[in-house]
Amino acid sequence: MNKLSLFGLLGLVVRRDLLLAMRRRTDVLTTLVFFVMVVSLFPLGVGPEPDMLRKMASGVVWVAALLASMLSLPRMFSADHADGTLEQMMLAPQSLSVLVLGKILAHWMLSGLPLALIAPVLGLQFDMSVQALWILVLALLLGTPVLSMIGAIGAALTLGLRGGGVLVSLLVLPLCIPVLIFGAGAVEAVNGGMSAVSNLALLGAFMLFALVFTPFVAAQALRISME
Repeated sequence: MNKLSLFGLLGLVVRRDLLLAMRRRTDVLTTLVFFVMVVSLFPLGVGPEPDMLRKMASGVVWVAALLASMLSLPRMFSADHADGTLEQMMLAPQSLSVLVLGKILAHWMLSGLPLALIAPVLGLQFDMSVQALWILVLALLLGTPVLSMIGAIGAALTLGLRGGGVLVSLLVLPLCIPVLIFGAGAVEAVNGGMSAVSNLALLGAFMLFALVFTPFVAAQALRISME
């Protein structure tokens, strides 16, 4: 299979998942509303002190983004598993890793990308500077794909299990801590007058590393879960 056909297959999977998600808009909006509510409640709870809000802003946004992405992880493969589509995908001659990568990309476009785009608006509640807001968005654009890729492995391993949503969180949350640390650290560096390049570079390295390995690992996890 040539590269063009692989990218065509990837596009078909992404387009299919996006169209199916548009029929279940409530699931997509739930993630976004949860993120907005969690981030917005913190300024109300800690008070209007600007210095305190600026210090906690990046951590609050990243924790909220991580928890919001966890909400949609159990649904990444469950619908296809329930209607038999996943079995047909595994029997198809195409690469299962490419199919999994397409589903991961669709998941990020529905969960991670909207969070990154709305984060600057929410960041204004924490009196964040313009530069800090730009770094926050860039860090989220680099880090949220990693959350989706790591989450895909957990979703594949717990597919079909009772209480799979809780198990996904237990498996995924510890692995996402480095992304959380360096994502929040990028904004903290800007607030402290330092450069955020090192933190952003590490996030980019995490994303590339996850992009290479997680589709294959998630595909093998799916095979194990389906046996």
